[in-house]
Amino acid sequence: MYGTVARMRVKAGAEEHFMGLMRQYAQLKINGYLGTFVYRMDSDPREVWLAVVFASREAYDANAESPDQDARFRDMMADLEGEPEWHDGEVMGDARLAPM
Repeated sequence: MYGTVARMRVKAGAEEHFMGLMRQYAQLKINGYLGTFVYRMDSDPREVWLAVVFASREAYDANAESPDQDARFRDMMADLEGEPEWHDGEVMGDARLAPM
């Protein structure tokens, strides 16, 4: 599995729209897409961390390079104060299923 963790700051008043986009994106049939988690920080409710997982790096890269994903990213950026801080990498395990 492969994915990204992104730190971002949502514009004031844009949280509902942002989360609507996240729910919308999660319903799409994207090859290799496994899921997304959105975390809101206790210390700053407008700071969110997004964790997205794909079945493989190839599926992740194919999505990242697609024009459809670029359009979704531009929609998401309208709700953010600036560019997300991206952290891509291999998912080493899923603690729900097996020891890491």
